[in-house]
Amino acid sequence: MASMLKPEIFMVRERESNGGGERGVFNWWNEIEKSDEWQQSIFYLLSALYALVAIVALVQLVRIQLRVPEYGWTTQKVFHLMNFVVNGLRAILFGFYKGLFHLKSKDLEMMLMDLPGLLFFSTYTLLVLFWAEIYHQARSVPTDKLRPAYFIINGAIYFVQVCIWIYMRLSGSSVAVEVAKIFFSVISFCAALGFLIYGGRLFFMLRRFPIESTGRRKKLNEVGFVTAICCTCFLIRCFVVALSAFKRNADIDVLDHPILSFFYYLTVEILPSALVLFILRKLPPRRVSDRYQPIQ
Repeated sequence: MASMLKPEIFMVRERESNGGGERGVFNWWNEIEKSDEWQQSIFYLLSALYALVAIVALVQLVRIQLRVPEYGWTTQKVFHLMNFVVNGLRAILFGFYKGLFHLKSKDLEMMLMDLPGLLFFSTYTLLVLFWAEIYHQARSVPTDKLRPAYFIINGAIYFVQVCIWIYMRLSGSSVAVEVAKIFFSVISFCAALGFLIYGGRLFFMLRRFPIESTGRRKKLNEVGFVTAICCTCFLIRCFVVALSAFKRNADIDVLDHPILSFFYYLTVEILPSALVLFILRKLPPRRVSDRYQPIQ
């Protein structure tokens, strides 16, 4: 009888051992999430990476200004300036993460974390605007309504977001937080759609140019890579923010999820910004005529 029980006892112990291993993995993850040292290292690393991207954008802005000082605030200059502002603001927020995540007002904390995301949206939809202007000009379609449309759309988004923040402050309900996240997810999806539409149109238009056209291959790669990068990062943001609206464990902007925060911001902001700045690193040509194009 004792010998018959030995295999069963062994199987029970084996299951307990496997369960303990699984619990050990989760305990390891939880220990990292709760560790002050890990939180400090990860958030300071995020701050340093954002600061590096901000410096690159600022240096590029200065180089462009030195190359063509006679021009005012072209689309290219504004794009690099906004990149500097967005990444610099993120660097400051993560550099002072302890004060940020310990604010008594959670509404203010969410506002501070969402504002750079809105600025990121405005920064990269500038590229959509620029591509739309090129596409419409190539097809001899009037472009005078594109810039007003850009400002109206962005103004409406900021207005709605401010109304949501006010509602969050006055109501103090979790429903307001979910509405804010869903709204942010929707505008991220719209940004991805804008890149897909105008980036795709411009890409296929460039493909129809003669093969011997000057700069055709380079422009084709530039538009294709930037479209893929920006569309992907905004779709990831859309999915993650929408998921966090309904699942508390997927919340990013909290002190106890430093690893998730690191990979999220690395994927949706730091890497896309660094790659786009690298792809668009070429300086504009020196003035030789009145047909200068702001972004090269």
